[in-house]
Amino acid sequence: MAINNLSGQIIGAAIEVHKFLGSGLLESAYEECLCHELNLRKIAYERQKVLPIQYKGVRLDCGYRIDIVVENMIVLELKACEKIEDIHKAQ
Repeated sequence: MAINNLSGQIIGAAIEVHKFLGSGLLESAYEECLCHELNLRKIAYERQKVLPIQYKGVRLDCGYRIDIVVENMIVLELKACEKIEDIHKAQ
């Protein structure tokens, strides 16, 4: 699937989840529902994928996790907040 088509489908799925649930829930609820929506659309994904870092030639698991990786092409970092802060941008 072309990346533009895939990103459009992901955005559509996220909008569907938000329309149905509204705001104010925990990120985990949105993640679960978004993954269900991706399943309904037959879009492959991985949840909570470990993201180790390389430090001085050593691979270290520092507890980083990617919320959702879609079709091994697009990384989704979900946020349930009023506005995006600088710390969110760093993530």
